[in-house]
Amino acid sequence: MQKEIIYTDSAPQAIGTYSQAIKVGSTVYLSGQIPLDPETMTIIEGDISAHIKRVFDNLTAVTQAAGGDLQDIVKLNIFLTDLSHFPIVNEIMGEYFTQPYPARAAVGVAALPKGVGIEMDAIMELKPAEYH
Repeated sequence: MQKEIIYTDSAPQAIGTYSQAIKVGSTVYLSGQIPLDPETMTIIEGDISAHIKRVFDNLTAVTQAAGGDLQDIVKLNIFLTDLSHFPIVNEIMGEYFTQPYPARAAVGVAALPKGVGIEMDAIMELKPAEYH
């Protein structure tokens, strides 16, 4: 098994002992993203909608660095400190994804890194090179 580290300056740097993503074969495992600005490495200002969009933008940057895009995500995990925000996640997710949608889980959690209200991680399956 050969692991390839995926890295991009367009997404926040890892804030711990992990990689932005790891590619094994045609599968890419994306680490959790929170609403960090990749340039300043600070939590962006704004409401939960702005935070959700920043997380999707961060995931987009990592998927592109891996040679794909959000549509290649087959499993999306969403972690929320307030599950009442889930309808907002659904609405905004519709701006980023088209059918067929990925498999998904939404989990209510007590806390997330840096005190944010949302984090998402994903698994992506790349198309064969001839389809890119």
